[in-house]
Parts: sequence; structure tokens; C-alpha cells
Amino acid sequence: MGVTERPTFSSDASRRIYEYVERNGTVARHKVMDMVSLPSEEFESRLESLKADGYLEEDGGTLQIAVEFGAVAEHETDERSFVIRPGRQSDFDGLIETIRDVTSEETYVVAETIAEQLLYEDSVTRHNTVKSRMFFVATIDGDVVGWTHLDLPQVDQLQGTAQQTVGVRQAHRGHGIGSKLLQRGLEWAEANGYRKVYNSVPITNDRALEFLTEHGWDTEAIRRDHYEIDGEWIDEVTMAREL
Repeated sequence: MGVTERPTFSSDASRRIYEYVERNGTVARHKVMDMVSLPSEEFESRLESLKADGYLEEDGGTLQIAVEFGAVAEHETDERSFVIRPGRQSDFDGLIETIRDVTSEETYVVAETIAEQLLYEDSVTRHNTVKSRMFFVATIDGDVVGWTHLDLPQVDQLQGTAQQTVGVRQAHRGHGIGSKLLQRGLEWAEANGYRKVYNSVPITNDRALEFLTEHGWDTEAIRRDHYEIDGEWIDEVTMAREL
């Protein structure tokens, strides 16, 4: 099931279970059963069907929307072996720490906003008719060292575009991890029918602008005095990549 697709349900009970999980991002199994007001046996049956159909997944009694993101990929570059795979709820703390590591050195307002959204919603995956997002993470020995995030509009007129962020912890830069993450996000967006991806950064973030330019992104717009940073008004540069 693609991120923008809507599932079909065999019963109203199945729909209610799915939509409750969808609205909340992640939720304990027992809470779902209480909120949808179904007999235990019917709830278990409907839930197992939703999991078997690939609509929901469960980890330690916690339910979330199951969205097929793609395969796990292993990479080796000069003295670094790392894995890029879909983000999971178990990556939550590592994602927050990694985003904060990146934004502590460089001003990356959109990434800071994503971290705050994660903390507010307490969910890595979000997929509903209002907003959807997905993460790929780079891990070394199981620890998150980088991410790429795609914010996926659900309004019909905007569904061909997405906003991407990408970042790698300072200690792991210079080994191609950021490039692989950026490319993985673009590959997924193209495979799922997106025609253009954006990345917006302050004009003072020279490293990010150079990185995107080197990877074929073009400056599409500049919003003057868009940010107030340390008491100064700073322009935002919107970079774009056609797919």
C-alpha cells in the first residue's frame, strides 16, 4: 500500500480500528480495544486481519500504521559500514538525538520543526488524510547516525510534491552517508509518483546549500527575511529537484 493510497475494509469494525490507530500514530493495543468498543474475540479477529493485510503492524503491544517503505540496504565506504532502512518507532530517541546533533551546529529550521513534531506526536510514522511523513535512517551498529525525512502533502493539488530533509551526525560526516540518504529518499519519492522534491534552508547554512547543489538541486525561490535567528532577519532558500 503506497503512502497516499487508502485501504479498503471488510467491515465497519475494521475501519474503526484502523482509523483510530491512524489518528494517533502509535497506540497501545488495549487502548484501541477500549475505544472501538468491540467484544474481545471480534477485536482480535479484526486486528489480525488488518495486520495480515499489511495495514497495521504491532511491536510489543503497540500498534501503528504499516506502510511499505522498501528494502534494507547495506553500504560500505572508506572505513564505514552502515545500513539505510525505513525508520521505526524504536528509532524515536535516536532520531531526536541525531536531529538535535545536526541542528546544534548548523541552523536548519525545518529539521528543528520536525523534531518538535515528533516529540509532540510521539510517533515516527504518520499516515492519514491530513498529513503523512516517512523516515529512512542510517544506522551503524544499530545506532541512528543520520536520517532523511519526507513530508508528504495529502491535498490532491499538492500530492505530486514533497519536502525532504536530510542530516548526519557530525562524527560520521565525510563518508557518503548523507548522499546515500538523500538518494534513498529521492528514489522512494520517484517510485511513488512524486514529480518534485523541495528542501528549504536558511541562506546562512552554506554546508547544506553546497551539498544540495553538488547533488543536482537548483535554487527555485528565496524568501526574504523569512527567519529571525539570533536577532537578525535571514533569507530562506528553497532548493528543488525534479524527478
